[in-house]
Amino acid sequence: MRPDSLQMLKSTLAAIECVRAAGVDAHAAALARTGHAGIDAALGGGLARGKLHEVFAAEAQDAACASGFVAALALRLGGTLVWLREGQAEKQGGRLHAPGLAEIGLHPAQVILGIMPDPLAVLRAAADVVRCPEVGVAVVELWREPRLLDLTASRRLALAAEASGVTVIGLRIAAAPSPSAAQTRWQVAAAPSLPMEANAPGYPAWSIDLLRQRGRPAGGRWRVEWNREQACLADAFSPDGAGNAAGTGAAAALSGAVLPLSAGRPAGPAAAALRYAG
Repeated sequence: MRPDSLQMLKSTLAAIECVRAAGVDAHAAALARTGHAGIDAALGGGLARGKLHEVFAAEAQDAACASGFVAALALRLGGTLVWLREGQAEKQGGRLHAPGLAEIGLHPAQVILGIMPDPLAVLRAAADVVRCPEVGVAVVELWREPRLLDLTASRRLALAAEASGVTVIGLRIAAAPSPSAAQTRWQVAAAPSLPMEANAPGYPAWSIDLLRQRGRPAGGRWRVEWNREQACLADAFSPDGAGNAAGTGAAAALSGAVLPLSAGRPAGPAAAALRYAG
């Protein structure tokens, strides 16, 4: 059952927050490796914790694949994941699918899902979440171009992330990149996956572009897949068989494999483990 206010979210955060030991702040500067050598090299070792990052899906139909990519990054970053989204997003793009999150490797019990009535409520909740140092990753999902999400708002999130060590991922659906205080900015779209032995479903695959990063050269494009066994990104085969994927070879490409949204259908037994707040 979903509460109808932010009070449950605040109570949940208060329950997991505790006093940190001296020296723990150093983790804010740590890097989380993606497992993909090219991406990690481009990032100077990995994705920076305690920073604001942005992931863009240019089209609404790419919401599921972008959400899957964000879930994969959250798993690599580690810690409790708080995912904030609008109720309208659930109507337009479907609910977060608990079995899909589990397929990525995120146990639904690690995820606190906050459903807010509008973009202002999402940003207000994010301000509280990012101040809680016991949160590992805060995903702030917004659709299209809310006027409230301007350069000032992104700076506030970035400063709060640096102060607490919480990594913030701004998930922007059906939106165009614009100036912000993000450490990195990514564009994500679905890519074909390849079947495995015995025609088993292939790994989830994405086409990703590193559009910007602070303090380092921008630019970089990769076709990657999610290696379930190793829980990391790896090179994916292109449809013509080129590449260095962890898959089994160049077979006929499947349609883009992306996981974690369920549009109005039962989410399965694992859905009960998702914690709702807001």
